[in-house]
Amino acid sequence: MKKKLMTAAALTMAFSVMITGCSLGKDDTKEATEYINDETLNATDDSSALDSVTNIIVAEDLATPDFEDYTTAAATTEATTEATTQEPEKEDKVVMVFFGDSQIANGRNDGTDIPTLVGQRVPNSVSINLAIGGTTASLEASTANYQDYENWTSNSFVGMVHAFTGKVKKDNVLSSMPALITAMDSVNPADVDYYFIEYGANDFFAKVPLDKFNTDVHYEDIYTYYGALRLGISELRQASPNAKFFLISPVYGIYKDNSGNYLGDSYVVSNGFGTLSDYAKKMGNVSADEENCFLVDAMFMSRFDLYLDTADQYLMDNVHLTETGRRILARMCAHWPNGFEFNEPKAYRESDFVNIATFDPDEFYRLDDGVLMDAFPDQFELLVNGEYKLVKPNENTPTLEQAKEAWAAKESQSSQEATQE
Repeated sequence: MKKKLMTAAALTMAFSVMITGCSLGKDDTKEATEYINDETLNATDDSSALDSVTNIIVAEDLATPDFEDYTTAAATTEATTEATTQEPEKEDKVVMVFFGDSQIANGRNDGTDIPTLVGQRVPNSVSINLAIGGTTASLEASTANYQDYENWTSNSFVGMVHAFTGKVKKDNVLSSMPALITAMDSVNPADVDYYFIEYGANDFFAKVPLDKFNTDVHYEDIYTYYGALRLGISELRQASPNAKFFLISPVYGIYKDNSGNYLGDSYVVSNGFGTLSDYAKKMGNVSADEENCFLVDAMFMSRFDLYLDTADQYLMDNVHLTETGRRILARMCAHWPNGFEFNEPKAYRESDFVNIATFDPDEFYRLDDGVLMDAFPDQFELLVNGEYKLVKPNENTPTLEQAKEAWAAKESQSSQEATQE
């Protein structure tokens, strides 16, 4: 549902556990190590780690680090400048809006934030970055009256959605962030094609319940991780009835104590309600329970090799993605709109996998055409007919006639095997 859009869009963790570097801003699971020390962290073969017995470490008094986005000031200047100097033009654009914390906000000062990087891979698109470092999906426990919309100030996911849809005043929510107000004003919710939503780390450190069934204490949905995500998506769906939703799971991380000793990773360190990997699984529950809602995994190594032996390349501080890490995640994110927009076969989003040691930021992933022909004949036929904007037949692409012969031979062999049985 591409809509007309004004392109003046703005660029926009007791036992005393601390996560270093948090001041920067903030399906098959793999078993993690029981405890992580320097030797296991630097191991090149993760098989021993994966085979070890996992004990959950519950941190009773979880110290909260500073997750503020360190690029806000630069983003404000750049976004304001562009919004006031770029001539308005009406174009037919693919509109993508990003909500999240520092993983999405980081890099905004130099154009290496995930929304910008995704936009570079999706033709004829505009990306609106509404992420704020340090924010949660759930409404803060300190906000008692969540129905006082006139005085609403929370910039949690629910609050940002309220501001975006006009339910609360943008100036109240974003009083110190004029660039984000400009970004919000640059797009009509009815025009949004795709939403990317990434939260979880701050909910984990703030000890937000996974859902209202995860505790003996009664919590309203809005104060839980699962409930807040569902509420926000529901509100966005009303405002953008044709939009699709891509949920980016919390990113795998490694944790230290105050002495710099490694304690555990996202699979073993718990806040009492669960580990960060449990929050990632809960986000997967949300995607399964919502229509037109899809999960982008950044936790369980299904799309790229972020784990103990590669963490120093993916993570600048054991928590936040490096620029290379952001570029890899952006590549995986871009497959989703590109598939729906017929820029590339949808099979690419399920087959692409990145090893950071060999990652080329300029590479455009292409599944072998013969594999596409055998496994996804409908998509192969679209490729041969030139239906994809980014992927065209080349000298190595089988012809449609060759493909039909191969499909017929495969069907005949299957029939013969069935008869013999």
